[in-house]
Amino acid sequence: MRAALLRRVGDPLSVEEVVLSPVGPGAVRVRLAASGVCHSDLSLQNGDIPQAVPAVLGHEGAGVVVETGDGVSGLTVGDHVVLSWVVPCRRCFFCLAGRAELCEHGIDHAFAGPYGTAAGDLVTCGLGTGTFAEETVVPAGAAIRIDPAFPLDLAALVGCAVVTGVGAVINAAAVRPGESVAVVGCGGVGLAAIQGARLSGASAIIAVDRVAAKLEMAQANGATHVVDASSVEPIAGVRELTSGRGADHALEVVGLSSTIVQAYGMARRGGTVTVVGAGGFADMVSFPAMNLMVDAKRLQGTVYGGTDPARDIPRMIELASSGALRLEHLVTRRIGLDDVNDAFRAMVAGEVARSLIVFGEGS
Repeated sequence: MRAALLRRVGDPLSVEEVVLSPVGPGAVRVRLAASGVCHSDLSLQNGDIPQAVPAVLGHEGAGVVVETGDGVSGLTVGDHVVLSWVVPCRRCFFCLAGRAELCEHGIDHAFAGPYGTAAGDLVTCGLGTGTFAEETVVPAGAAIRIDPAFPLDLAALVGCAVVTGVGAVINAAAVRPGESVAVVGCGGVGLAAIQGARLSGASAIIAVDRVAAKLEMAQANGATHVVDASSVEPIAGVRELTSGRGADHALEVVGLSSTIVQAYGMARRGGTVTVVGAGGFADMVSFPAMNLMVDAKRLQGTVYGGTDPARDIPRMIELASSGALRLEHLVTRRIGLDDVNDAFRAMVAGEVARSLIVFGEGS
């Protein structure tokens, strides 16, 4: 099969022939229909998130099961599936506490060793999913069966951007009808968060970004107001739109200390700040200690939007099928596998919210 391979951290990906290992017990082989290009993939490529190499990157995909290993139940050849990079064990402390996204073994499969070879070199599976490829092999628990009538290219987005963004609003922030929401960063996950705020009945949904095209996309996804951070001080801009108090909820979807501090400043006293973006380990965040006490704000992080894949992925597909979620509005452009490096470039340049790699099955 053809796959986009990271040979060395910091280098562009190379599209090469990869031979997958045989499907073992409890695993399935999936022919990919589409894969979103997420900022986390860029973080793996540039070393912000550690990754053993050579590796096939990509973690936001959907496709069709073409082979099942011994002991697999609940999935058969021909099933349409969305892939999840978190595979809850259902037995650990966090799973039993209803926090499947924090499973102690949820990403064990990402460190299970090589899953194929390329030009004689052992290859690892990025984040345990490896969706920048025509096919992949994953644990059966990573393949969530969906309605076969739903378009597989759009279903790919549900595997990360949609459940992370919508889930951050619904599961983590628990936005209630009538509350105000500010979303800092209008990439694919940020746009999904805006749609989540709309679904939650938020009264004001304020999109904050520096790129005019992204603010236009934010309005198409349900933002009621926009703040152009390239020309307006963003905290002041949000406060002006919320009677000077600040928003009930501020969601940071960039992953930088500077924008986390901005989101904190945008939330009203007693409000909630939810950090969705994946930042760097060396990027430290600081607040005046007095403010943390006096403002009585709740500052929290969220992993994968608080998602339980088996519960939330089918739920998002149902919402999209009904038209409540508009997944097409999250896609900036569809590309081929050979264009993956340009997708990274366009992401850094702020030209796109989501590039979607489409293979034959998803066209």
